[in-house]
Amino acid sequence: MRDAFFRALVHLGAADERVWALTGDLGVGLFEPFEAVAPGRYLNVGIAEQTLVGVAAGLAYAGKVPFAYSIAPFVTSRAHDQVRVDVACAGANVKLVGVGSGVSYGTLGPTHHAIDDLALTRVLPGVTVLAPGDPAEAERAAHAAAAHEGPVYLRLGKNGEPALLPADAGFTIGRAIELRSGGDVTIASTGTALREATAAADLLAEEGIDVTLLHFGTVKPFDAEALIAAAARTGAVVTAEEHSTVAGFGSAAAEALAESGVGAVLRRVGLPDTFAHAVGCRDYLVDRYGLSGPAVAGAARDLLQRSPTCPTT
Repeated sequence: MRDAFFRALVHLGAADERVWALTGDLGVGLFEPFEAVAPGRYLNVGIAEQTLVGVAAGLAYAGKVPFAYSIAPFVTSRAHDQVRVDVACAGANVKLVGVGSGVSYGTLGPTHHAIDDLALTRVLPGVTVLAPGDPAEAERAAHAAAAHEGPVYLRLGKNGEPALLPADAGFTIGRAIELRSGGDVTIASTGTALREATAAADLLAEEGIDVTLLHFGTVKPFDAEALIAAAARTGAVVTAEEHSTVAGFGSAAAEALAESGVGAVLRRVGLPDTFAHAVGCRDYLVDRYGLSGPAVAGAARDLLQRSPTCPTT
């Protein structure tokens, strides 16, 4: 996703002189193609994320479209006061870009894990939160972020994510994509958890369980209509996210279902209320903390067995 995002950034920088790129001393070589097409519109503020966001807000006030890029927890958590006051409260046209969603930076420990960035951004009024599911969608989401007037948080994986979405899927802010339409259970995911949600749907299909698979490239505004329609059809929903189960994507789904009156049962799969202190690569941590495809499939089976309205087929 990182490389796909930078392809989009170069295109945007070449097409629109208002587009700026900023970083907090991260991936300096990645910005060289942008500098080549947009000379004078790249800033490295050093290891100073609060300054990164503050400068981006200043550029936005001057009519620019700044992309402020850093590791996800640094641009959302470490600089949260600047994000809240300088960007969100002012409605500044800043595009915050957080790379390394979830436990992508597995071996670097909890300081580099993005397990609360969705919660920290979706709670801020007026902030749009995007979480693409594969590299091509990351590129489309970057273009959508640039076209959107107002603050955006774009959450990216790191690199090496597989292509999972149809080439013609498109990207509309606030619109989920239905990838499969089944009648037994709904699996709804966002961001890099699409990989695990897809694996779970495949496993359940082999057992004759018919899955509706929904992908949410936007966490906020949340596409409640798509989720409620699927929940009404299946009566059971499992959410999957590479994030804490507290206040993230699953919580947004829970809020939508609770207020809809549709009566579906829900199970949230995500990182439990804990930091990931174990050391290992992303796939190891995903498995260890119960975020894997088999874990998502297991949650769906358990939900079907426990729900009196959703017997296992």
